[in-house]
Formats: sequence, structure tokens, C-alpha cells
Amino acid sequence: MSFYVAPSQQRTLRACMVCSLVQLHSKFMREGCPNCDNVLGLRGNNDAIQECTSQVFEGLVTLRDPTTSWVARWQRLDSYVPGTYAVKVTGSVSIHPDYSGCGGGGGRGYWANSGGEQLPDEIISSLEDSGVKYIPRDGSTGEEEA
Repeated sequence: MSFYVAPSQQRTLRACMVCSLVQLHSKFMREGCPNCDNVLGLRGNNDAIQECTSQVFEGLVTLRDPTTSWVARWQRLDSYVPGTYAVKVTGSVSIHPDYSGCGGGGGRGYWANSGGEQLPDEIISSLEDSGVKYIPRDGSTGEEEA
């Protein structure tokens, strides 16, 4: 696994706001997000990439074997694919009725916002129904488990 990014390309790094995977914009475009593209539909969709990923993130953690890594458990990444993840992603996703990208159907879409809002309950349910557990990656609520 190699995650070398040339200095000239570092400005195009983005983090998925659902799982915090960090990739180049071009890789999100080519391959989508390996953890949650089945829900977000990022592959080949520039609007969805702009709306469901963020350039504002802190810290990087590279995981070779997330299933055995204590860092992966600490960051709640142990069910995701190996890769490089942001420790904290600033930005959240909320419903925007006029946007149909980001995997939305039937007029429902997602809209990225760099504020502190959380995903609406219906979007969280949609993610969980698809097998993706939503955990806010911005250090806000939802970090404590019952």
C-alpha cells in the first residue's frame, strides 16, 4: 500500500465525511469511496465529491490492518478497508432539497456544510440500513458509546 502524494497534489486531498478516508480528488472520481460509495455514489460524480468530502481535516492515520489495530479501534475505523484516514474531518452533511447527487434518489440529496451540524436522522438511518455506521468525524457529539 502506497500513499505517496506529490507536494503539488496535496491541495487536492479530500476526506470522506462519513468514514474519514483520505484520497486525492481524482481517486474519489475514479474509484469512489471504498467504504461507503454504495451509499454516497461518489464514483464519477464531481458534485457528490465536492458535497460529501472535505478538504478541511486534521491528522492522518495510515492503517494496514484495521481489524487488529488499536488505533483503528480508537478511531472506530476497524471495520473499514486499509488506507489513510483523517483523525478529524470538519464538515457535515445535511439535506438540501434541490441537490440529487451524493447517492440521493427521488429528489432527496445531501449537501456538505462546514458547520457543526450533524446528519439528519433519516440520512443516518439510510447509511446504517446500507451497512455503513455513521460516526461524526468532527469531534462533536456521537463519540461516546452507550
